[in-house]
Amino acid sequence: MRLKKHHKWVIGGFSTIVIIYMIITAVLLNGIIVKQQINHNELSDRIDNLQADTQNKLNELTKDLIETKNSFISLDKSLTSELNELKASTSSDFSGIIENSIKSVVTVRTDIGQGTGFIIREDGYIVTNAHVLSGGRSVYVLDYGQNEHLTELVGYDIDWDIALLKIQGNYPKLELEDSDEIHVGEKVIAIGNPLGLQFSVSEGIVSAVDRIGMNEIAGYIQTDAALNPGNSGGPLINTKGKVIGINNFKVGSGESLGFALESNYIKKAINEISQQKLEADLI
Repeated sequence: MRLKKHHKWVIGGFSTIVIIYMIITAVLLNGIIVKQQINHNELSDRIDNLQADTQNKLNELTKDLIETKNSFISLDKSLTSELNELKASTSSDFSGIIENSIKSVVTVRTDIGQGTGFIIREDGYIVTNAHVLSGGRSVYVLDYGQNEHLTELVGYDIDWDIALLKIQGNYPKLELEDSDEIHVGEKVIAIGNPLGLQFSVSEGIVSAVDRIGMNEIAGYIQTDAALNPGNSGGPLINTKGKVIGINNFKVGSGESLGFALESNYIKKAINEISQQKLEADLI
């Protein structure tokens, strides 16, 4: 049966409406999908940025914690050092200074005698008196751990009575004080091997400065700290734990008359030796 004309119009109009509805629905769905994708991308970017910002803050916090820890460690060492110095300057107890310093003191032996020396650089450079080595054919160093080392003689200066030695390895060192800062009356200790008694300590004060030595140079500290054969080449140490002189000789006819070459002259002599042998200042 043939459709009448008005029926065709009705069916055609309905089909058109359905098609238009489908197109509009498709457009709307596509818009919703695009918007959701945009929102998803924005959310992902914000999450990534938040994660990066959080990681940066964690890194900064970790860095701050490490710096704080290092500051506490440095402060603890500083306080320990200051406490030892204060303890040594206000009483006769040098135990803290001795405990730190004695590990840098060595026994210097030759085939005919022995004396003392001390480490001035962590890589094994040692200073002692030149007369400790006089007449010897071989030189050995015994460190605080009782390890014996065959030793290289870098050089010596007879006028200053200074010799520079070298052993292999790494060791704690002693710092040289500016001897211009030495004061008469300040307390000191001498560390050495008097009469073969290793790592012995004697206490005294600075009795005078700029005394004239046997080399006619006014560069010696006079001290009443007990010095005996075997102390030669050992350090004279102040309440800061720094070397103010190298114990050199005593007047045999008098009591408590020991003499040590001042630290600034030690540095001068060492650098003159190292300039000749190593072509560079050592300290």
